[in-house]
Amino acid sequence: MSNGTELEITTLSLSYNGIRAIEPYAFLGLPRLHLLDLSHNQLEFISARAFHGLLELRSLYLNHSILPPATEQLSNALSTQSLRNLHRLELAGNMLKSIPLLRLDMHNLHALVLMNNSIESIGGENVTILYQQRRIRVYLSLNPFRCNCELEAFYYWLKNSSQCPDAGRLLCSEPEAKRGIAVEKLREEDVDCMNENLEAVSYVFLGIVLALIGVVFLMVLYLNRGGIKRWLNNIREACRDQMEVYHYRYEQDSDPRLANVAV
Repeated sequence: MSNGTELEITTLSLSYNGIRAIEPYAFLGLPRLHLLDLSHNQLEFISARAFHGLLELRSLYLNHSILPPATEQLSNALSTQSLRNLHRLELAGNMLKSIPLLRLDMHNLHALVLMNNSIESIGGENVTILYQQRRIRVYLSLNPFRCNCELEAFYYWLKNSSQCPDAGRLLCSEPEAKRGIAVEKLREEDVDCMNENLEAVSYVFLGIVLALIGVVFLMVLYLNRGGIKRWLNNIREACRDQMEVYHYRYEQDSDPRLANVAV
């Protein structure tokens, strides 16, 4: 507020307003704010100090609001110490490719909603922090998970933890053979990096062996080129003699006079 007055507002809903930018200190003067809803806007710019001063904020909703230009800015804006008491953060439907928090343990988060984004995997560092922050519940359904060995750490967290309430609805998007399969229903070998690496090495080794066999075969042909040439010439001569015999017999069969002479 321009005159320094602080308002006692605890809930502020600004959803569906077409907001495109959040300037620095945009909510200064609202120290009692507990819930801020900025969902369904078109945010192209978010200042690193956008949420400065919201020390009592418990819930922040930014569903379907973050446009690509503001994605990287979002991480800096959420890293402010002003949000250290944040309990619930909703970021559904923003085409995010990763968790936009520099550190999951910076806040007092109890619920992190990341449904319907573009997340293909959760990195090992974030998985380690999730193991440590047992109170956090992470919602991740409707993301296109790539079910290969890069998902290994996340897969085991999903199997051994109850921190993802919608775990049963997490489906593989890639590879094609696993599309539609629940991530938690995968076999351990599906996400085993060792097996995948061994398989790749096996194919490489097989390729090298076949290449060596091909080289040896070509060397044998080269060293025996004289004999092979004579062998081919002999075959050609034999074929030529056989064809002459067939030709002679054909002429006999087709000319009655030659047939009588033969008799």
